[in-house]
Amino acid sequence: MTWTQRDIPDLTGRTAVVTGANGGLGLETTLGLAGAGAHVVMAARNQTKAADAEAAVRAAHPDASLEIVELDLGSLASVRNAADEILDRHAAIDILVNNAGLMAMPERRTADGFEMQFGVNHLGHFAFTAHLLAALLRADAARVVTVTSTAHHMGSTVDPDNVNLEGKYEPWRAYGRAKLANYHFGIGLQRQFELADVAAISLLAHPGLSNTDLQATTVAEGGGGRLGGFFHTLTQKTGMRPSDGARSQLRAATDPRAKGGQFYGPLFVTNGPPVAKPILRQLGLDQSVETLWMVSERETGVVLDVAAAKADLGA
Repeated sequence: MTWTQRDIPDLTGRTAVVTGANGGLGLETTLGLAGAGAHVVMAARNQTKAADAEAAVRAAHPDASLEIVELDLGSLASVRNAADEILDRHAAIDILVNNAGLMAMPERRTADGFEMQFGVNHLGHFAFTAHLLAALLRADAARVVTVTSTAHHMGSTVDPDNVNLEGKYEPWRAYGRAKLANYHFGIGLQRQFELADVAAISLLAHPGLSNTDLQATTVAEGGGGRLGGFFHTLTQKTGMRPSDGARSQLRAATDPRAKGGQFYGPLFVTNGPPVAKPILRQLGLDQSVETLWMVSERETGVVLDVAAAKADLGA
């Protein structure tokens, strides 16, 4: 059976947070969740685009319940401030979609000095999730959906001794590494949820080849080289509409039959309806997840420990 946004159950009374909600897959995810009755916190860096996105959602769903929170995943201070703002307004969060991301850009650093793609795509989301952990655990059965990519197959595990790829930076290598980090993060978070025996679950999703502005931005910034131009042209000719590309993360976030640790992606890898995909790259998986956690906590100074968070709530 083909899963579409029409299959999203009633989400009235649920609170969702979507990063990068100002455009592309994030906007489509917001449309799907808000259209089903959820209150959606639109977390985005560009506030002008976020306001335009909010207007677009309200045009489609006049009764939509929305709020905008400024979030720059390239700044740990902004991540903390955004999380605090959300926690001040919401005791519980039912859905967190870690959607925002950058692709194959020229070498840059975040406000905290991290290689930009790893810093934004992974470290920012790692810290954001950690800050929101208590609210996620207060929900009846929260879901954290982390958006990865088939590009994780070309990525390598983060090197604790060279987190910022100094002297080894290459745009697509960095993108693959960041997407592999997303992949390992989703798996590692599910393991923590299971070990702590909580109701929250973690899932992964990849959008396939979706015709958003991600490829156009890569070409405009010149980081993707000839490969960037190739993917941009391919996406324009054969890519799915953003609304179709967002189906994998929406299914992961809302399908009552979805289970913790599942990975959703298009049936035909780059195109098609969202289906559960196998978790591959098993060799060395445990060590890769442990390394990622160690590096992430060391670099951000933020601890993500579900069992400790559960104990704190119980106390």
